[in-house]
Amino acid sequence: MPSQLLTIEVDRLDAGRARLRLTGELDFDTAPELIAAAADLRRDGCQELQLDFDGIALCDSSGLSALVVIHRAGTGPVRLTGMNPQIRQLLDRTGLGELLAVPPQAATGNAREVG
Repeated sequence: MPSQLLTIEVDRLDAGRARLRLTGELDFDTAPELIAAAADLRRDGCQELQLDFDGIALCDSSGLSALVVIHRAGTGPVRLTGMNPQIRQLLDRTGLGELLAVPPQAATGNAREVG
């Protein structure tokens, strides 16, 4: 079964900041698209990137690797928002939640960071 496409919508928030709204699956086939989009924004002067995972249904090890690549290539923070419980657990278990700017989970488990 082929991978669901990854859709990336870019919102430039202000000088040096951008939000990437992700929809679909972040996996082996689509991770390079995210890396390329982040690299383009970095070349355009965006230092802080916010990755909105609200529309991500699946994130595999290639998706996690893409997050590390984006983090290492940047000069500013990479913030993750809108993660479902499975993705949050994956980030926590791999230690990436500590490396990347991941908002703390509320007691209800339904918290979403805005901004």
